[in-house]
Amino acid sequence: MSRIAYVNGRCLPHGAATVHIEDRGYQFTDGVYEVIAVRHGVLIDGEWHMQRLQRSLSELQIDMPMSPAALNVVLKETVRRNRFSIGIVYVQISRGVARRDHPFPNPPVRPALVVTARRTPPTPAKTIDEGVAVISQPDIRWERCDIKSISLLPNVLAKQAARSQGGFEAWQVDGQGFVTEGGSTNAWIINNEGSLVTRPVENAILNGITRRRLIALAKAQGMQVEERPFSLEEAKSAREAFLTSTTAFVTPVVRIDDAILANGRPGSQTLALRQLYVDFMAETAT
Repeated sequence: MSRIAYVNGRCLPHGAATVHIEDRGYQFTDGVYEVIAVRHGVLIDGEWHMQRLQRSLSELQIDMPMSPAALNVVLKETVRRNRFSIGIVYVQISRGVARRDHPFPNPPVRPALVVTARRTPPTPAKTIDEGVAVISQPDIRWERCDIKSISLLPNVLAKQAARSQGGFEAWQVDGQGFVTEGGSTNAWIINNEGSLVTRPVENAILNGITRRRLIALAKAQGMQVEERPFSLEEAKSAREAFLTSTTAFVTPVVRIDDAILANGRPGSQTLALRQLYVDFMAETAT
């Protein structure tokens, strides 16, 4: 069965789905996006994703193309038409189509909306059993990483650098030597006291929905969570480390650059946190 995409009010075969060449998302990366995990037709933490989407649009002064309730219907219908049990739905909203000019169109144009959905394969058992490696990179991104913008070229370069060096992810490091986040994930460590440590919500990072959910789940289990900056050196000497995202869930990190963490195997606390999140998704989708 061919995939189906939603483009500006129409459901189309994925291969025939197009946008105008003067869409400002194409010309200027003038837009935002969300990626939402789907389990058996249920959008995992869909309300939180919708809230973040609205915030990102507001920060860029782009109107919602329809009400949140109507957009939720579009997302679920796109998932239904693509007929899968486990996957993701992707939503992108740009400022719209206008003659190429840097300032916002005046009068404003209608925002453009694209929605796609696809099944995703399960995380390879090897990834969880053996963990992954990350490299460090200077953080060269702009100062509004809290906006989930489609302007992702620095993230692309960071991810490619990691892949070129045999790594899974690149942890970006600010001018003070503190880890901000990965190219497409949030970064975490577990210190010697067993506390979960992750960068606080600020302009330097995106407030990941999986990050947000894991904090809530961990606190409900009585775990200590510290939202504070941590240095690259602290990360390399941590008891455990992991990363989170909509597609990676909770993935153990066993090497940072040339530093092997602990015994070089995924830590028990990280694996317990991953199971906690997987159980949450299963319960949400029932």
